[in-house]
Amino acid sequence: MTGVDEDPRVAELRTAVSRLRRQLAVLPADFPDRGIAEDELAALAAMAAGGVPEIPRLRASLLLVAGAIGSMSALARGLSQVRAAVDLFGEPPRG
Repeated sequence: MTGVDEDPRVAELRTAVSRLRRQLAVLPADFPDRGIAEDELAALAAMAAGGVPEIPRLRASLLLVAGAIGSMSALARGLSQVRAAVDLFGEPPRG
């Protein structure tokens, strides 16, 4: 259950990550970087559960997930939804 005062960006991230994790779990194909994708999706879920996550860490996890999943068309929509959710947090500050 989500809190009334919850940041809607966090709720969107949690939903998108959960959806992609489910899609990955039922995917019958095994691929070399599946473990990386699963680990990074778990990290994204933990960040979303902890409140507003650090943008650089979010983006790093997104890149790892995208690289691990590659061009698997069965996961393309779910990955796009996770990316859109991460984009809601904006760009990291440039130093």
